[in-house]
Amino acid sequence: MEFLDNTILIVDDEKNTREGLRLSLEDEFDVYIAANIAEAEEILKNEAVDVMLTDLRIGGENGMELIEKTLARSKPPVCILMTAYGSVDVAVEAMKKGAYDYVSKPLNIDELEIVIKRAIRSRTVEEEVVALKAQVTERYGLENIIGHSAAMEPVFDTIRQVAPSRATVLIEGESGTGKELVGRAIHHLSGRPKSKLVTVHCAALSEQLLESELFGHERGAFTGAMERRMGRFEEANGGTLFLDEIGEIDLNTQVKLLRAIGERTIERLGSNKPQKVDVRVVAATNKDLSEMVREGTFRDDLFFRLNVVAISMPPLRARKEDIILLVEAFLKEFGEENGKHGIELTNESLQLLLDYDWPGNVRELRTAIEHGVVMANGSKIGVRHLPLFLRDGSHEGFRGGNSSPDTPPAGEAVRDEDLNLARVEEKMIRLALKRTGDNRTEAAQLLGISRRTMQRKLKEMGLTES
Repeated sequence: MEFLDNTILIVDDEKNTREGLRLSLEDEFDVYIAANIAEAEEILKNEAVDVMLTDLRIGGENGMELIEKTLARSKPPVCILMTAYGSVDVAVEAMKKGAYDYVSKPLNIDELEIVIKRAIRSRTVEEEVVALKAQVTERYGLENIIGHSAAMEPVFDTIRQVAPSRATVLIEGESGTGKELVGRAIHHLSGRPKSKLVTVHCAALSEQLLESELFGHERGAFTGAMERRMGRFEEANGGTLFLDEIGEIDLNTQVKLLRAIGERTIERLGSNKPQKVDVRVVAATNKDLSEMVREGTFRDDLFFRLNVVAISMPPLRARKEDIILLVEAFLKEFGEENGKHGIELTNESLQLLLDYDWPGNVRELRTAIEHGVVMANGSKIGVRHLPLFLRDGSHEGFRGGNSSPDTPPAGEAVRDEDLNLARVEEKMIRLALKRTGDNRTEAAQLLGISRRTMQRKLKEMGLTES
């Protein structure tokens, strides 16, 4: 039965009514009965009750008072009032006190079952909404921006302060520091979390495509515009528009963006008809916009519009005390994804992560942990399971470990000829090739250069790719 697991408490001082209702309902529900408020409260204390069906008059006691007390519990059941004194006034009072519905005596069992089932469905939906809100908060609220370091405290404080406002926010920081997470947290902690959050990655689009993406276009506005298209400002109307890599937009688009933010008005490409939009703009950049203003590549008026509130995301190297927290979160995430629950790092691996400077920030750390989880055979991620760039810098040749034939032992005097830059560069390339088993792509990655640069340097060294 669909509702057999749901529990109903019937409170009525008339034995025949209690027993009759139990016999009528127990085929579909788990039924408890109480003859007075004391018995009802004892059952509510010890059992998980989904629906309470109570009479208005319970001996000399008042069913309304029982409803009020019951609804004050941390996880109250849905309350339905039974009354032989049915009237609009009684119904209104019951609803005001939080009752879901009321039924009049003499009871019609079929109608009562419909009311009970509707109440249970309502409770289920309400619980799902609460759970969904909790998931949204967990995913997009401050909980998802992991950190307890002193460097992150100003970030959290500013997010909490600015989120409920309508102010434009500029999030600054290096690539991989989590700027988009901050944008999402601001939106979902704002007064408009049910509205849309629309993201535009500005660097991924050409000038014309970016304009069309932001403001939309009319049919025939440019070659290939076969039909009218709504832009992201219209899509985000009533919500938040997150503009990532804002420093990449050209000056012409900057003018139109300034108008859209300042006047809350846009025009589609190919149209001269203005449209009002209610959009909160949150922008992010890994560039120094104030320096770009001085260079003339970013409009100062747009910068001032965007920079109403600034949030600066610290690089991971400035918040190394957060690495362990981040590692735990990523291990859990990727362990679950790959069916490796409870996977851990060895102490040596963790120390390697703590020693590294993470130029790619949190994004780079996340990738390194995913790599380790995938490559580990058991429940432990050892040094050999971590990416090559970490393994290379961890031991021999760089940090006083076993020296290689191409590097002098620790403490040995460096010869003048070893200071020749070209010779040092050649030694490092040969060392990288040796470390990677002559894999030239991996060697280029290890050295932090492109494959094309590696090809050129190998050619200069008189080595050609086989």
